[in-house]
Amino acid sequence: MSSTHSSGPDALIDTLLEGLGPEDSAKALATLVNRAVARLHSLSRAEATARKDQPDWAVWAQLQNASRSLVLQASTCRDLAARLVGGGRRQ
Repeated sequence: MSSTHSSGPDALIDTLLEGLGPEDSAKALATLVNRAVARLHSLSRAEATARKDQPDWAVWAQLQNASRSLVLQASTCRDLAARLVGGGRRQ
């Protein structure tokens, strides 16, 4: 895959996908999204718990709720992408 972005998250993604075909790229991206959003959910849940009754609690709680929905969607994407390459449920 050719690099169209020279730095930041896009450069990391370009590196991850380098030399992969479309099926393996889909699996790698879906797995990355799944792991990233799972970490975001864990972080936001921990911070919402730690910041209860503080001014920024609501934002952390909203982030936790939004990321929970993403975890479910990302898991579905990961599982479907794994089927493209005949893989199992998890990488």
